Amino acid sequence: MKKLLVAFSILTFFISCTSDSGLERIPEKIDYSAENEKEITEYLAKNNLTAQKSNTGLHYIIKEAGTGKQPTLQSNVTVTYKGTLTNGTVFDQTTTAAGVTFPLNKLILGWQEGLPLLKEGGSASLFIPAHLGYGSSKAGNIPAGSVLIFEIKLIATN
Repeated sequence: MKKLLVAFSILTFFISCTSDSGLERIPEKIDYSAENEKEITEYLAKNNLTAQKSNTGLHYIIKEAGTGKQPTLQSNVTVTYKGTLTNGTVFDQTTTAAGVTFPLNKLILGWQEGLPLLKEGGSASLFIPAHLGYGSSKAGNIPAGSVLIFEIKLIATN
């Protein structure tokens, strides 16, 4: 009888831990790599753009290399930027010409990889697949698995 009670208690515990219990579940990790690669290459072709591609899948166009200091992951960077989805929806942008300052190592991986390609005064377009952005998680008004496009100007590196 004691074994039956223990088994029932364990079963009750597992049933109470299902998604109906109100506990949040960790979102499933989905690999969007192939889908994102197709989306980026189609976007580039449609807009008659030629981009470089890194080993990680970041596509980028250096518009102006810049001439000042080059950031490292430990740098604070001051930038102006505009972030869009491939359908043209703007999800974020700076509102002042003075830009905003961030610690580079706290930003998404696409920025961590893309900004060190520039020097102060430089600008680039970054085409960031989901695994270098927000992955399979929704972020604000950015749907899970989204390709992110950033137009970035590096103003200063501290």
